[in-house]
Amino acid sequence: MSALTKLSSKGQLTIPKGIREKLDIAPGTEFYLTVEGGRLLATPKRASLPETKRLMDFAGILGKPRNGRSLNMDEIDEAIMDAVTEDEERIQRQWREGRK
Repeated sequence: MSALTKLSSKGQLTIPKGIREKLDIAPGTEFYLTVEGGRLLATPKRASLPETKRLMDFAGILGKPRNGRSLNMDEIDEAIMDAVTEDEERIQRQWREGRK
């Protein structure tokens, strides 16, 4: 499914109703934004994804956290996405520097 939308003067995009319904996204949904090959990829942040539940199989494998505080699944998801975003930015920076 695809749709045409326009960037507002405030830098905002409106996601058409059909796409919002298809993806089951509501107002206030947060998105991870990634640039890939000149395209903008917007991935909705979900409170819980079926795939992430399998991570619980590995609970405790690394021992007790240094600060004594365990993360919940949302915090783990966010930390992973942050790490992926930082890695993608590092790769893009290296690629740009290599092209100069």
